[in-house]
Amino acid sequence: MNTRGPLHVLRRRWIPVAAATLVGLVVGLISTATAPVTYEARSAAFFSLVSGSSASDLVQGSTYAQNQVESFAQLATTPAVLRPVIESLDLSGTTGQLAARVSATVPTGTVIVEVTAVDGSAEGSAIIADAVVASLSEVVERIAPKDEQGDPTVTATTVSPAEVPADRASPDVPLTLALGLFAGLLVGLALAWLWELLDTRVRDTDVLAELTELPAIGSVPSWGPESGRVVVATAPHSPPAESFRQLRTNLEFLRVAGEDAGALEGASVLAITSSLSAEGKSTVAANLAVSLAETGAEVLLIDADLRRPAVADVLGIEGGVGLTTVLAGHAGFDDVVQDWGTSGLQVLPAGAVPPNPAELLSSPAMRRLITDLRAAYDYVVLDTTPVLPVTDASVLSRIVDGVVVVANTQRVRRPQLTQCLGDLSQVSARVLGVVLNQVRRDEESYTYRQREDVADAGGTPDAAEPAAEVPAPRAGDRPRTGARPVGRA
Repeated sequence: MNTRGPLHVLRRRWIPVAAATLVGLVVGLISTATAPVTYEARSAAFFSLVSGSSASDLVQGSTYAQNQVESFAQLATTPAVLRPVIESLDLSGTTGQLAARVSATVPTGTVIVEVTAVDGSAEGSAIIADAVVASLSEVVERIAPKDEQGDPTVTATTVSPAEVPADRASPDVPLTLALGLFAGLLVGLALAWLWELLDTRVRDTDVLAELTELPAIGSVPSWGPESGRVVVATAPHSPPAESFRQLRTNLEFLRVAGEDAGALEGASVLAITSSLSAEGKSTVAANLAVSLAETGAEVLLIDADLRRPAVADVLGIEGGVGLTTVLAGHAGFDDVVQDWGTSGLQVLPAGAVPPNPAELLSSPAMRRLITDLRAAYDYVVLDTTPVLPVTDASVLSRIVDGVVVVANTQRVRRPQLTQCLGDLSQVSARVLGVVLNQVRRDEESYTYRQREDVADAGGTPDAAEPAAEVPAPRAGDRPRTGARPVGRA
């Protein structure tokens, strides 16, 4: 279950909250536009008991009237009272329909009956209220007990004739809009919270921290197809390109820390994998290899996904011969490795898809090849298969120096990533960390570009943005014009 607070949910799910709030406001507007306009008028009558002139008679009469006044109020909505009103005012509809528009109340401790009438016109509501009070007075006097002379013992006096209302009673536009807005906001918050609870995707580093103690060594935002798949080379100043350089830096720090601790000494062979297919591991592997080569390091990128190879398509090179060709002994490594770009990166495509990928990757020939490559290059980056569908990545994890797991924030679910890391742990794989791919972020806040006037003029970068230093040649460095000799597997 998601344990993050409501503000975090609101920041992430603000679109459905805003949409639901807007819908509530629109519903309120429609309600006020379509609801019939009504007016309310109120008239009141005072009921008293005629029962002599002595003080005790007056007290008894007042007590009797208070006891009976609630019954008088109930009479106001009966056909006996409303039928004469309909006839005298020539109203349409039945007494039941008129009763729905009339109400009567008795203020506490009084013998006053207040009658409220609702009508589509201001004058009509006042006329109906007065007519109901008059009819009620007649009915009460008629049905009340008579004295010895046959006169009614209860009399009614209109004390507050109805006034024509100046303002309409409904619809109340501010109240209706406020209720619609509030209801929409509540619905939006409820939907956002439910969506957050049901969304099990690994959306950010907070979720990753709930699943594993492994670090998030990279956070790569999504980018458009116009930048190309190898964004480090085609859009070097873009936020995605900088995120791959940050990943490169984090891996270098891990390597230094490992050398100090004696745990990751010589960790130059990296396997890039993921939980599922289509998480972008091949693209991450290619961009990471290019960013490593930018530092002047000797870097080799190998497509070790022998089921659905993709590196050749990502880099736009020929992939008909490659790793499987070398492992099968049909060609030497130096014959099939290819140069790519201007940074000196070398690439070994997958070659023909074999019928037994797992067996081929676990063969002695593959182990010998990795041993030779470890000595020949500074970094060897292997693009491997996903962990959950097949075992190839788990097999390779035993002969590489470290594994990097790519987690696509738009695709992989928490149980899937947890199972992936668990499977790698069972084979004692050295997982360096997790790279979050296609992370949503405000790209403008992560952009630090060259000045446009300098870039257009082809000049040097601005002083605030120094150009990257080119490493000085190291002793014993070889020319970057071809493959470094590697023993044939």
